[in-house]
Amino acid sequence: MAAVNPPPALKPLRRPWLWLGLWGLALAAVLVGSLLPAPELPQLPHGADKLEHFGGYGLLAAFAVQLFATRAALLRAGLGLVALGIALEFAQGWCTSSRMPDAWDALANAAGVAAGLATALTPWRDALLRLQRRGA
Repeated sequence: MAAVNPPPALKPLRRPWLWLGLWGLALAAVLVGSLLPAPELPQLPHGADKLEHFGGYGLLAAFAVQLFATRAALLRAGLGLVALGIALEFAQGWCTSSRMPDAWDALANAAGVAAGLATALTPWRDALLRLQRRGA
């Protein structure tokens, strides 16, 4: 069986499908966590959930920076994450009886995406590649 080549938008990672799979699992965790009934979630101080939104989407976007090599791919990932955050806010109102959509949560998600994508402008943008070279 022939090896499957990763899409050209990905960085030259040793196991690209593993890393894409882990990013997919992180996305799934955000999706599930966003739609869990409110009583099953830990209680946070008022407003602290905005930091949770910012951090979660920031990590997802920073992970995308580790995976994707081109600006176009990063732009698509970032726009996709912002769209996911907005869609999940609407889904909280439509699909759950104990949660409500919150525009401030969507804004915190988008700000987190911007912060995570900003890591592309730092030396950290290739941390995963350097980590893999060190372990080779």
